[in-house]
Amino acid sequence: MKKTVVELFAGVGGFRCGLNKVELINNKVKENGNWDFVWANQWEPSTKTQDAFNCYIKRFGEKDASNVDIFEVNKKEIPDHSLLVGGFPCQDYSVAQTLSNSKGIEGKKGVLWWAIADILKIKKPPFVLLENVDRLLLSPSKQRGRDFGIILRSFMDNGYAVQWRVINAGEYGLPQKRRRIFIFAYHKSTNYFKSLAKIDLKEIVLNKGIFAKQFPIKKEELKTNSSNISKDNYNDLVELSNKFKCEFYNAGIMINGKIYTSKVEKDCNDIYPLKNIIQKNEVDKKFFLTEETLKKFQYLKGNKRIPRVKPNGDPYMYTEGAMPCPDNLEAPARTMLTSEGGISRTTHIVEDYLTKKIRLLTPIECERINGFPDNWTNTGMTDKRRNFMMGNALVVGIIERLGIEIEKIIEKED
Repeated sequence: MKKTVVELFAGVGGFRCGLNKVELINNKVKENGNWDFVWANQWEPSTKTQDAFNCYIKRFGEKDASNVDIFEVNKKEIPDHSLLVGGFPCQDYSVAQTLSNSKGIEGKKGVLWWAIADILKIKKPPFVLLENVDRLLLSPSKQRGRDFGIILRSFMDNGYAVQWRVINAGEYGLPQKRRRIFIFAYHKSTNYFKSLAKIDLKEIVLNKGIFAKQFPIKKEELKTNSSNISKDNYNDLVELSNKFKCEFYNAGIMINGKIYTSKVEKDCNDIYPLKNIIQKNEVDKKFFLTEETLKKFQYLKGNKRIPRVKPNGDPYMYTEGAMPCPDNLEAPARTMLTSEGGISRTTHIVEDYLTKKIRLLTPIECERINGFPDNWTNTGMTDKRRNFMMGNALVVGIIERLGIEIEKIIEKED
């Protein structure tokens, strides 16, 4: 089986950088992996300037790169591929019957999951790797687990089994404490599906699955749960959307509708400290904090107890715990947000290597925190936009490690 990839919601190319172990040498991209990216789509509807797409094509070229709304793409024209990848937003996935056809089902309009589901139905890629925020397992708040259940049932209806794990990159020797859910799906036609169908679900989660091999966990499960989303229990997605509720944990598997999920702990002591990504050369003075700005950060990051009043008039005490100020250079970076660099509680501030003065992170350091090559986003964007791109990005090192396992899996398909 050829190692071909379609990348959805491509951003600045995090999946491609990870799978192909990309380097940037003298402003030229070197791809060291074996994956052939045959098509990519990146479209940002909320901005006129398509900074992420422009960065992607600056690094990888315009060939086979699409900058249109994925809902406008004719899915039949997407090239065949062995691996579909993408990081899609966490939204409301509720579904309902269509008015024009009582047998038809439609999802909430604009929800990007349904674009993925269309590709699964039409192209049936053998393997799928997706990334999302971990609250996907808990949403919506009034019907916990429904949204993830809809995703699992969509996979099942299209002939797939699914493994998932919530991975905190900082717990596995990577530079950032970024917790995300990774979803690996594989079609029933694959050798991989057939081999795992014979194995106990718990054994897959703890030992035999793709995640346990690269991101080891302790063998003692803290909690477990099971459910079943097969047609025996729910006729279709509409019934599941209305009735399904499940407590999902940070690891699990679904095969033939049977769900097994468990709460697991990492089994790794590797630490990548923030000091390893700090630039050792002279840094532009614009990144250094004035005394007044430093005081603002100290207040924002400090301990607080503030009397407030609810809309109904009841008083309450708003509290916030203190956080390191400046950031601890011996620990991995905290989760980077799209607001990085602004005057806020979540922005990193660090001691400069040369001057020992306090400053903001540079765009290069933000790229290093996610595992991108230095100056990857230096493609005409402002510093603010470069930081925004990294706040939206994934940790490249996780994709690189998962890519190792997926290559092994695909090599056995022949």
